[in-house]
Amino acid sequence: MEEQDRNAARRLAAQAIADGEPTRWFEELYHGARATGLVVPWTDLAPNPHLVTWPLLAAVTGRRALVVGCGFGDDAEWLAGQGLDVTAFDISPTAVARCRERFPGSAVRYVVADLLDPPGRWLVEPFGLVVDAYTVQVLPPNSAERLHAVRNLARLTGDILLVIARGRDERDGDGLMPWPVLRVELAPITDLGLDELAFDDYQDDESPPARRFRATYRRPRTCARSL
Repeated sequence: MEEQDRNAARRLAAQAIADGEPTRWFEELYHGARATGLVVPWTDLAPNPHLVTWPLLAAVTGRRALVVGCGFGDDAEWLAGQGLDVTAFDISPTAVARCRERFPGSAVRYVVADLLDPPGRWLVEPFGLVVDAYTVQVLPPNSAERLHAVRNLARLTGDILLVIARGRDERDGDGLMPWPVLRVELAPITDLGLDELAFDDYQDDESPPARRFRATYRRPRTCARSL
């Protein structure tokens, strides 16, 4: 069933990319989930385990945090429960509406926004923590959109950036959506002034196991802003 769910999402992605609108399918997927029961394959209605086990969480408690591609809000709510001041966004209005329905009265600010064109105020006052789990990998490999997304992750970061994604080597090929990420595709983050603090490369406990990257970056203290 899980592979069938992924295949439905892959068909939407393929058509949107063929039409020259590579991010259109996110709203189509979330709207389909609401209207017809289509499954969003990356939403488990629980916080991402690779975030929950991130060893540097204690260092960012109390910060302004931004959750990228928040889906149904579980990561954002978990971070808020750890004492962070959380803003969470998704390109899909349906996803954001679902977050607000699931968590009425939440302290998290849920916003419709696009990582490829984020609100200007977020770039002027970047966040103390930015968390991206699985957004980069659902943008087409070797695309301008993926490169621009990675660069904007760095631009939105005032102090610490956490990126969680499926990983691969060059010899592996692009694969299927979600397209695993090459380590070199994250290089623009350091090009834009962040230092790499940790890079975890491991097999998760899914069946079958998937290779994961969990990369942590930090802006040098002399440059950190609006934390």
